[in-house]
Amino acid sequence: MSKKGIGKFVVGATIGAGLGMLFAPKKGKEMRADLKNKLDDLMNQVKSLDKEEVKKEFDKKINEIKEELADLDKEKVLKIAKKKGEQIKQKAEELVDLAVKKGTPVLKKTAEELRDKAVDITKDVVKKLESIEIK
Repeated sequence: MSKKGIGKFVVGATIGAGLGMLFAPKKGKEMRADLKNKLDDLMNQVKSLDKEEVKKEFDKKINEIKEELADLDKEKVLKIAKKKGEQIKQKAEELVDLAVKKGTPVLKKTAEELRDKAVDITKDVVKKLESIEIK
């Protein structure tokens, strides 16, 4: 197998292992630690390759994945969900205001129902995120 073929195999195996860990019934902290270990293993294998360009590309991609994993935490996701919930609520309020402004009672009622449903859904998402235990 050529070095390029080996590199593709290593990347494929690591991605497969990472996806397997993400869907495994482990706690978030354990999964992230396992994935970080696999990334470190891949990094060590990449460092042993002869081609400097290939090493740099793998190094860059692995570091990008590590940065994304570091960003993936409950508090950040919860903050984003709350912000998006407020944005959705505001847009739904604007829709209700538009229906009132245009004097269309049927649209007003439907827009109010849409707003209420959007608020309920975003509250449910935030509630679920808040209940997730991450150690």
